Amino acid sequence: MSPASARTLRGDIFGGLTAAVVALPLALAFGVASGAGAIAGLWGAIASGFFAAVLGGTRAQVSGPTGPMTVVMGAVVAQYAQNLAEAFTIVMLGGLFQIAFGLARLGRFVSYTPYSVVSGFMSGIGVIIILIQALPFFGLPAAEGGPIGAVLAWPAIPDAVNAEALAIGIACLFIMIAWPRRAAHILPAPLAALVVGTLMGIVALGGAPVIGEVPGGLPELVVPTLVLDELPQILQAALVLALLGSIDSLLTSLVADSITRTRHDSDRELIGQGIGNLAAGLVGGLPGAGATMRTVVNVRAGGTTPLSGALHAVVLLGFALGLGPLAERVPHAALAGILLKVGWDIIDWGYLRRLRHAPRDKVSVMLITMGLTVAVDLITAVAVGLIVAGFATARWMEVEEMKGVEAIALPAPGTGPLHPETASALADSAGRIQLIRMRGRFSYASARQLTRALGRTVTETRAVVFDFTEAAHIDTSAAMALEELVRSAQDAGAVCHVAALSGVARKTLAGLGVLDLVGHGRVHPDREAAVAAALAEIGGKAEAA
Repeated sequence: MSPASARTLRGDIFGGLTAAVVALPLALAFGVASGAGAIAGLWGAIASGFFAAVLGGTRAQVSGPTGPMTVVMGAVVAQYAQNLAEAFTIVMLGGLFQIAFGLARLGRFVSYTPYSVVSGFMSGIGVIIILIQALPFFGLPAAEGGPIGAVLAWPAIPDAVNAEALAIGIACLFIMIAWPRRAAHILPAPLAALVVGTLMGIVALGGAPVIGEVPGGLPELVVPTLVLDELPQILQAALVLALLGSIDSLLTSLVADSITRTRHDSDRELIGQGIGNLAAGLVGGLPGAGATMRTVVNVRAGGTTPLSGALHAVVLLGFALGLGPLAERVPHAALAGILLKVGWDIIDWGYLRRLRHAPRDKVSVMLITMGLTVAVDLITAVAVGLIVAGFATARWMEVEEMKGVEAIALPAPGTGPLHPETASALADSAGRIQLIRMRGRFSYASARQLTRALGRTVTETRAVVFDFTEAAHIDTSAAMALEELVRSAQDAGAVCHVAALSGVARKTLAGLGVLDLVGHGRVHPDREAAVAAALAEIGGKAEAA
């Protein structure tokens, strides 16, 4: 083995071991938070972590249950609490959706999700974790009804608070916040908080609620269960898991790329994550995704290849096969203290601090998405966020695209450079020819404004020349708007000429019949020929007044 290979192997071993130590308390905490049980979180970390590492497209990525995936899975478990096989079937279907996304090569499209939408739902998920974990932090059982139900249960906290659980929760939260960075290389903060909180519960504060019985040994395989009457709801939940897991994983892949100076394969990553989640559902585990903190820890510890992520899962498997008796004594408040910090870190504080200076439309998208994530559900939040973001982008596009429209009747100071023959022809027409220069790209965003801005211009002249010399692209909506302008001009008795059409713009206008409406004899190779032909058609020089 070469020295370089030995260093790589050593780095992968250290990275995998360190990532496993960080992942252990988080897997237990996410399992409890989801309602499926601590062991479900651990088996989810093992299954998704191993298969996503071996079969995925990001070399140093570490996958497992994450805050966003746990929030969605918590809602699924609550809905199918009477038959958890259905809940885990949804996890399997979510994995199949992700595999389909990868095979359909949809990975690159996830990067098109606007940052304001991503920031909104991630921050909303962070808020949900904080709201839900507040009750266990004070020693109370988790409330039904998601974040809203948890908030409605808060008034009962003063009368029912468990002082011993609160002490454990505060200690664990303090460790998560104040743990020295230098010590994190030896003992990560989540593991330190888990150990301290558990010891406090065992030695001095035995009245705090604990996890309780944790099944040991290998898990039983879950037989997929589908109830046809509930199929629409099942598919919807699976699609939410798949979309969220895909976005979460590919965002983490971008982070991994930035610190390793490599490039991931988005489609292969989706396939690997999908297979991991399919396996997680089969063993009764939580769905997973690329985990940013664990990935960064892995890379910083030396992990550079899929071996580190796979080794992290193997180490967790060892814990799972002998962890049961130890995990049973872990207080809920200790896990709540850990998750409160996790939820806080998920919130996009960097963006929130810039709200006063960020564009108002983007801020509105972020706040709407965050509010709907907390108050309604994730799929509604993302759908509405994408729609509102699309409206905001269309408004910006309209303004920018209309800057490329210039109507010239007579050459004047400030008019863009014109060929001498064109300037002379326009002068000879005495304002009877309108030259409309279309520069840049035109889309659905500016289509309606085109007809509004040029409607009177094309009806108060004898000839209109649409100049596409500098036009890069025209979509169907913009082409239909141009057709409306041509019809308006012709109804007013004006003739229309078209200049310098090429490429996609020519194909679009020809395919929609706009050029047939203009007349192919009035379609010219350049601006000069079009203006000269228009002048000849309306009768040459205007008579002096």
